[in-house]
Amino acid sequence: MPYASAPTVVSSIASQSDADAFRELNEEWISQLFTLEAEDRAVLGDPFGRIVGPGGDVLLAREAGSGAVLGCVALLAYPDAVFELAKMAVTPAAQGRGIGRLLVAAAIDRALALGGARLFLGTNSRLAPAVHLYEEAGFVRITRDRLPVAEYYARADILMELG
Repeated sequence: MPYASAPTVVSSIASQSDADAFRELNEEWISQLFTLEAEDRAVLGDPFGRIVGPGGDVLLAREAGSGAVLGCVALLAYPDAVFELAKMAVTPAAQGRGIGRLLVAAAIDRALALGGARLFLGTNSRLAPAVHLYEEAGFVRITRDRLPVAEYYARADILMELG
């Protein structure tokens, strides 16, 4: 598989411009394929308050030379050392360069560093490349009753956790 021609670095969200890039990347793909839900707007509008503050993180993949944001992924913290891998996006121009694989690996490592004992996600069958990527990383499908949350996104027809 081809990888990014320029080195790519992954780092935690650190500024309002990082938060803006995170919001814009996610609003674009969610709006194109699905419906932006109220919870999407809340999380994307305040990643420091809704993700970082409660113990999670937002990771950004950047092109090493320019610092341009190529992709992002969030780790939302839940009680009992549970984390959700969420809001993963890669710019259309950077897709197919291994950025998604890099972000998933970095998110798994970061969840462990934050003390995570369980990592889950929700995705959609229309996102076949993402589903394949998650399976390659060791995620297995679960049923809705295995979710640690009562309410979850309507678009999530595939639920997974790291095996």
